[in-house]
Amino acid sequence: MNATSSQPSLSAEQRLLNDISAQYPNLSRQLKLIGKYVETHREHLAIEGIQEVAAACGVQPSAVVRFAKHFGFTGFTEMQKLFREAISLQIAPGRNYQARIRDAIKVNDPLASTDIARQFLGGSIAGMQELLGTLDRSDFDQAVELLAGADSIWLVGMRRSFSIASYLDYALQHTDKRVALIGALGGMQEGQLRSLRKGDVLLAISFAPYAPETLAIAEAASQRGARIIALTDSRLSPLAEQAEAVLCVQENISFGFRSLTSAIGLAQSLFIALAYRLELDGQ
Repeated sequence: MNATSSQPSLSAEQRLLNDISAQYPNLSRQLKLIGKYVETHREHLAIEGIQEVAAACGVQPSAVVRFAKHFGFTGFTEMQKLFREAISLQIAPGRNYQARIRDAIKVNDPLASTDIARQFLGGSIAGMQELLGTLDRSDFDQAVELLAGADSIWLVGMRRSFSIASYLDYALQHTDKRVALIGALGGMQEGQLRSLRKGDVLLAISFAPYAPETLAIAEAASQRGARIIALTDSRLSPLAEQAEAVLCVQENISFGFRSLTSAIGLAQSLFIALAYRLELDGQ
């Protein structure tokens, strides 16, 4: 039995996203704009019309139809169906928490607290199963190689990504590596980067809509000669553009809230794989 035989099959949505990522370098400029939007705003595609999608991409609606046909659909409507599963729960993450809760109440009968927990946890489990089936072995191995070979490891994650970066800061303290967590306390992140040296590794974590502070830090670190690992939600994200290894994870959305389960699980897996590698090297 091969290593992937026990992994769940990819959904039609994930197969489309994989196709977009694989074909992206060879797409026309307009199709690249649409592809990037599909990758990074998939939660909106189920509810937006073709005119809205075209306007957001800065193209004509005919280009959106051409994009859909390029990837094997009869048109935009058929492609849009992929993103309509559980639409009543997949509310755009830009909305505030109170609005998301109110929308969840509108589309559901009154739920007991345990029902909410079961549904949210079920979504998190589904997200972990998807990650298991889509984890890119070459990028994961490359990330471990970069971390193992680095004298100093830098971490950055803002807002909802901060908990992931903070966990890795704690875990990596158990190795012999020099570890630094870049924070925005007092706006001192630029000063912290003055200690970064060529060959250091920066692990940057950010998801749509992407924290501008994280993007700026990754850019500055790259200019100083750091090697970048990105933990993000798309190979087309701005964080992935300058990374040598891209660890992609898509979190499940329940009641309008994105889980952190898969991202934390991926971060823990990365640390355990690194610790295992360092122990082998030390024998």
